[in-house]
Formats: sequence, structure tokens, C-alpha cells
Amino acid sequence: MFDQMNPMQIIRVVDSHTEGEPTRVVVDGAPSLRGDDVRQKRDWLKANHDWLRTACLNEPRGNEAMVGALLCDSNLDDCVAGVIFFNNVGYLNSCIHGTIGLAQTLAHLGKIGVGDHGIETPVGRVTATVHGDGTISVRNVRSYRFATDINVVVPGFGHVHGDVAWGGNWFFLVRSSVPFPVQIENIAQLSAFTLAIRTALTAQAIRGEDDGEIDHIEIADDAAGLAHADSKNFVLCPGNAYDRSPCGTGTSAKLACLFADGKLSPGQTWRQAGILETVFLGTIETASLGGVVPTIAGRAFINGETNLIIDPLDPFRFGIPSHSTVNSSSIKC
Repeated sequence: MFDQMNPMQIIRVVDSHTEGEPTRVVVDGAPSLRGDDVRQKRDWLKANHDWLRTACLNEPRGNEAMVGALLCDSNLDDCVAGVIFFNNVGYLNSCIHGTIGLAQTLAHLGKIGVGDHGIETPVGRVTATVHGDGTISVRNVRSYRFATDINVVVPGFGHVHGDVAWGGNWFFLVRSSVPFPVQIENIAQLSAFTLAIRTALTAQAIRGEDDGEIDHIEIADDAAGLAHADSKNFVLCPGNAYDRSPCGTGTSAKLACLFADGKLSPGQTWRQAGILETVFLGTIETASLGGVVPTIAGRAFINGETNLIIDPLDPFRFGIPSHSTVNSSSIKC
């Protein structure tokens, strides 16, 4: 719990956005962690110091779209750091936009430079590469399609077909035609549609491998008419916020499905736009255990360095509880 003997606690954070999606990296002031790897450290943080998550990301300091990244030590010799990701309602398995933001933060702080850098995440080791042109790419964990053309009965929308795929998080990628154009002016309708799908998946006990919760819903318009992209997507994240970026783990899941359908070859570049029409560049390698190993490239920009003050007299020092009705605190790896 929070140390009540300390009249004031300071948490140092660095804020950035990756192609529009915010990341808040906690670089100092967090409680000491216990565990032999990052997954264990994440579980210990969740069980003992969840106040850090809510204080950093919930109002009045944060917002529903922001993803937190706690910088921590890694026990792996080939990793420069470990990272624990969280959002307004719980803890994430992985986050590629957040990894790009973390790498940009480490570069901003002078801790890494141009080149390859291992990062330990709860789902395994990834490699962040800082390029000289301002982009950062992340070689992700193995991604694969788990189930094809699943039929979900969605109240208010009827039968919706889609694939279940892993890209570091579990995704349902809609194959059916979308009732609304994937345009920013349709955010409310797109959010309602994808939330209805996720609710139906839960009600119909449709899950990923090892009973993994499908907590991300992705719809795409592959004929969006964008000259700079092959597809434009909308991704609903846990906590009911939509991803402002093209979603790195979602793009990884998309690449795995494209490869499984014979529509993408190793080394071929896929240009995935998000709802803001910013773009991630994705390529794949074939994986020895099946599926693909994606590499996702994008840009992150530092937009603030802040000391968060935890004042024991502040009734909202740990944040205002999220109004989301979706409980993602049980997200599993």
C-alpha cells in the first residue's frame, strides 16, 4: 500500500504519443517490484500496488486513452529494460505502440541510441530498433491466427464473422462488412458496434487459446482509398477507449491473418493506417512454431516530462475510479 508516513510522494513520468496514441512511462518513484521475470513483477504490482496504475492513468491526471508503461529491470542479459503495461481498467499483456514510446523515452533520456535493444515484456522478449530517420521498429513475439471465420450473434447487428488471432493480445478481427465507414466522424457508432461484439464474445464463451480473454476488437476497411495505406482500422481496447494509433499488436494479428490467407509474403510491407490515418509499417518472418514474427515500425514524439504528486490529503490522489463497465483486471497471458 501507499506509504502514509511519507507526507508527499513524487512519481516521475515521461509522456509521449505514438502515431497519436499516448504513452506515459513511469521512470522513477514507483514501488520496488518482486519477481523473477516481468510477468511475475506485473502480477505482484497488480496485487500489492495497483494504486500506481490508477494514480497515473485515471482522472484527474490521466485519461481513458492513455497507456501506462512502468520501466523496470530485466533479469535477461540481452535486455536493456523490462516494461509492465497497464491502462485505465487493468494490465495489458503487451503494447507495441507503448514499446515504441518506451524506446523513444529511453533515447530521450540518453539511455539508448541508434541500434537494436532488447525489451522484456510479460509475453516475452521483443527487440526495439531505433533508426536514424526518426522511426522506431519493434520485432514482436510470434503472432498467429487461432480460429478462422467465427460466427458471433451480436444483438442489434445480427451475425458477425471474424478471426481470432494473437499479436501479443487477443483480437477478434471482423471479416464481415462493417455497417459504418471507418471514419473518425463515426467514432460513436464504431465504438458501439465493437463493444457489442466484445460483449457477445463473452456471452457466447468465445475465447482465445488457453481460455485467453479476447479483449480487443478490430475492424478494417481494406478499400479506404488512402494512397499511403493498404488498410484503415478501428480498434476498441479494454476500458472502451479506441486506439488512436493503428495498434501495434492489432497490426501484428492482422499480418498473421493475411499470411494465413496467402495475402502477405515474408519481407512484403503492409501499410496499416489507424482511425487518425497515421500509419504503421509491418513486415513478417515465418515462425518456426507456426504463424509469423511481425516487425512494426512507427514514430513516437515526446510531449512532456512531469512529476506526479501523491498528496495524502487529496481525496483523488489515487485517481477517480474508471466509469468503464468492462472489467479487464483478469487479463491473462
